[in-house]
Amino acid sequence: MAKQKKILIVDDNPGVLSALKLLLKEVFGQIIALPSPVTIPSVLRTENPDVVLLDMNFTDALNSGNEGLYWLHEIKRMNPALPVVLFTAYADIDLAVRGIKEGATDFVVKPWDNARLVDTLKKACGQASGSPKKKEERASSAMYWGAGASMRELRLMVEKVAATDANVLITGENGTGKEMLAREIHALSNRFARDMVTVDMGAVTETLFESELFGHKKGAFTDAHADRAGKFEAAHGSTIFLDEIGNLPYSLQAKLLSVLQSRCVVRVGSNDQIPVDVRLICATNANLDERVAQGKFREDLLYRINTIHLEIPPLRERKEDIIPLAERFVIRFAKQYDKSPLSLSDAAQRKLREHPWYGNIRELEHAIEKAVIISEGGILTDAHFHFPRKSLSPAQHSEAETLEDMELVMIRKAIDKHQGNLSAVASQLGITRQTLYNKMKKYGL
Repeated sequence: MAKQKKILIVDDNPGVLSALKLLLKEVFGQIIALPSPVTIPSVLRTENPDVVLLDMNFTDALNSGNEGLYWLHEIKRMNPALPVVLFTAYADIDLAVRGIKEGATDFVVKPWDNARLVDTLKKACGQASGSPKKKEERASSAMYWGAGASMRELRLMVEKVAATDANVLITGENGTGKEMLAREIHALSNRFARDMVTVDMGAVTETLFESELFGHKKGAFTDAHADRAGKFEAAHGSTIFLDEIGNLPYSLQAKLLSVLQSRCVVRVGSNDQIPVDVRLICATNANLDERVAQGKFREDLLYRINTIHLEIPPLRERKEDIIPLAERFVIRFAKQYDKSPLSLSDAAQRKLREHPWYGNIRELEHAIEKAVIISEGGILTDAHFHFPRKSLSPAQHSEAETLEDMELVMIRKAIDKHQGNLSAVASQLGITRQTLYNKMKKYGL
C-alpha cells in the first residue's frame, strides 16, 4: 500500500491517539487525529481520507456504543464508499458486529495487536482504492443460494462479513452444506489467494490434537522424526475451518482458546511462540448453548468463535430449491460418469419435492448420483429414486419395517446420541469409521 494514503482516527483518549500516530506514521502519508467526533463532517469535506478508524464510545460514563454507530451512519451518509474500521473494547464486540451489518468494513478490539491493526487498515484501504486481487481471480463459486427468503438473507450477511476477519460460527443439520458455505466465505474474503485449511475436529484424537493443530518438533515424541508445522501454521495468511467444533473434548478446549487469544502457537516439544494470522470459521450441528449449560463446552470459547453466527436452514424448509439443486447434480454426475445429457421427468420431480430430505443436500446429492449411475436413456424417472419405505425422521424410531430401515434408524439414533461425533458413532455400532461413511452415503445421511 502506498504511503500517500490518508487516515482519519477518531478517539477521545489522548494516549491512544499518541500511540496510534507513532505506530502508523510509517504506514500512512498523513494521519488526522480527532479527540472528538463532532468535527468529522467538516474533516471529511476538506481532507477526503482513505480510511477512518472510529472509536465506538466517546461520552463519559456512557459506553453503549450508540454514539459510535451514529457517527458510522453519518460517515456512510456522506461517503458510502469510505471504509470505516471500528475501534472497540472486547466487551463491545456485539456492537462492532452490528456496526459491520450497518456498513463498517471491519473492527479491531482494544487492547490491540499492532500487526493485526496495521494489516486490517491496509486491507480496508485496499478495498477503497481497488484491491490488486481482482474478483475474476477468485475461484468460481459452487454455492447454490436458491430463491428463498432465508437463503437470500444468509447471502446478504455472508457478503457483508466475508471481507472482514471476524470469526464465524456456522450451524445447521448434517448435510446442509456448512463446509461449502465456509469455502464461499473464504472465496469472498481478502485471503482467497491461499487455500483454506480444513480440520475435522471429530476425527482428531486427543493424543494427536496438539501435534495436528499446532505442530511438533523433532523428537518431541515417538515417531516425531522431523519438525512439522500444524494446521494453524499451514493456514497462516488464510482461513482455517474447524468442522464439528462441538465434538472437541472439554479438556482440549482451553488449548484452542489460548491460541485464539494469543494468535500464537507453540509446537509440541518447543517453548517458542510462533505468530499465526488466520481467519477462523467453525461449524457444528450441535446446540453449543445447550452444551455450555451442560458443562460440555467452554462459554469463553463459544464467545470467541461466535462473533458472527450463520444458520443454514434444512432443505425441507427450502422446497423451492430441491429441483434446481437436483438438476445441478444431474449435470455434474452425467458428466462425471460419461452419460449423455439427462433430465428429470415430471413424476421424478414430484417424488423429489415430496421427500422430506432429513439428510438434506447431501442426501439429495447421493440420490441423484445413484439415479444417474443406474439410468439408461435420457430421462430420469421416479423409478430411478428408491427411498426407504417410510421416510423416517430421527423421532420415528419405532416405525422401521425392513432391515434397511432398522439399520438407518440405528445409525441416526447413534448420530443423535453422540451429536455428530462419527468416531463415537462407529465405536458404538461396532464398525470402522470408513464403513460408517459408506453406510451414511448409502442412506444419504
